[in-house]
Amino acid sequence: MPDEAGTIGLRVARYRPDTDSEPGWQEYDVPLRREWTVLDALNHVKNEVDPTLSFRWSCRMGICGSCGMDVDGTPRLTCGTFLADFAPGPIRVEPLSNFPVVRDLVVDIDDFIQKLPRVKPWIIRDEEKSVDEGEYLQSPEELDAYKQFSMCINCMLCYAACPVYGLDPDFVGPAAIALAERYDLDSRDQGARERLDVLIEHEGVWGCTFVGECTRVCPKHVDPAGAIQRYKLKAARESVKALLLPRGAR
Repeated sequence: MPDEAGTIGLRVARYRPDTDSEPGWQEYDVPLRREWTVLDALNHVKNEVDPTLSFRWSCRMGICGSCGMDVDGTPRLTCGTFLADFAPGPIRVEPLSNFPVVRDLVVDIDDFIQKLPRVKPWIIRDEEKSVDEGEYLQSPEELDAYKQFSMCINCMLCYAACPVYGLDPDFVGPAAIALAERYDLDSRDQGARERLDVLIEHEGVWGCTFVGECTRVCPKHVDPAGAIQRYKLKAARESVKALLLPRGAR
C-alpha cells in the first residue's frame, strides 16, 4: 500500500484554444496517498503547481456528476477513482470523449442539454388533480419499478463511452433514454406515448447497436443499455399493433 512518501505521475491533456493550435500533454508528479483520488491530485496540481489547469468538479462525493473525465482511457468520476489503483502510474487523464473540448479537461455538454427536453423527462398528466384531492401516492413497489433509472446524475460518462454517440451526432443518447424510461415506469405519469413517438425514430432507440459500454461505466448502476432494449421492445409492440389492429383498438 502506498504511503505519503511516494509520488505518482499524472499525464494530463492540455488545450487552451486561445493559445494552442491543437491539444497536447503535460506531466506532473503528485503525492501518492492511499486516500487520494484523481480529483484530489488534480486539485493539488491546481493549487500548488499549475493554477492554469482547468477542470470541473463540485461535490467530491459522486453526486453532482461534474468531475467526469477519461482516466487511462475509461470514463470515470475522478472523485471516486483512487490513485492507488493505478500505481505505479503514470495515470493518463483526458477530457471525456465524444464532446467538444472547451479548455483542458472541460468539455461542452450543450448537445445533451438541448436533446434532453425532447424525451420530456418530467411527469406528464392528462389531467391534474386539484390540491384539495391530495397527493399522488405511491407504494414501495411502485417506487421500486423506476428507482434504478432515477439514479442518473447526468455525469455524461455513458455518452463518452458510447461509440454510436461518437459517430452519429443525431443520436439522443443513453442517459436521455434512461430518463425517459424512468418517467414511463412512474405510476404517476401518463406521458409514455409522447416519449415513444420521439424515441421510436432512428435517432432514438434504433440508433443503438447495444455495445453496452454505457451501462458498464455508469457509476450509479442505472443500466442505460437495459432501458434502451426495453424501449425497443415497446417500439416493436407498437409497430405490430399498427399493422394488425385498427386505430381505435390500439
